[in-house]
Amino acid sequence: MADQKKAPVFCENYCLVCKGARAGNGFFKAIQNIELKIFGKNGCPWGKARTEYYGVTPDQPIPK
Repeated sequence: MADQKKAPVFCENYCLVCKGARAGNGFFKAIQNIELKIFGKNGCPWGKARTEYYGVTPDQPIPK
């Protein structure tokens, strides 16, 4: 994990689209797929921060 960086919590805890998609909601998965096609595999700026910090894209859960 990143050294002294603060964990990017928006994508993980507050983003309705990403949080809903990771929980298995089909509607939010469809929206997230569109978002990932527009912004690239790392998603929006908050998703990109999450990818850099945790090493997983916004559509994947954080490894334990």
